[in-house]
Amino acid sequence: MIVGIGIDVVNIHRFAGQLERAPRLAERLFTPRESAGLSTVSLAARFAAKEALAKALGAPGNLRWHDAEVVGGRGTPPTLRLTGTCAERAAALGALRWHLSLTHDEPVAQAIVILES
Repeated sequence: MIVGIGIDVVNIHRFAGQLERAPRLAERLFTPRESAGLSTVSLAARFAAKEALAKALGAPGNLRWHDAEVVGGRGTPPTLRLTGTCAERAAALGALRWHLSLTHDEPVAQAIVILES
């Protein structure tokens, strides 16, 4: 049964501007493993994934950015690794599985997250 759905769209150019204005923003949003060597377009899609996950989890205010990590890509399907606050909220909702779809086509990156019990 579906227990949560979230979708998010990120303007790639706006996101790139935010990263330029605040160089440490990427460190606050992404784990080192998650952001290593990725383009701004890929980072925008990963940010959309984290926002979509927050919506699927009901958008509680206590989620930490590093507690949701987008893994995979470059030839393997992307998925989410949940720890800490995100894992706790998913467990409280009864979510046992989650699905992630990412896409990007200038000027937007988009992500959809579905949580299943």
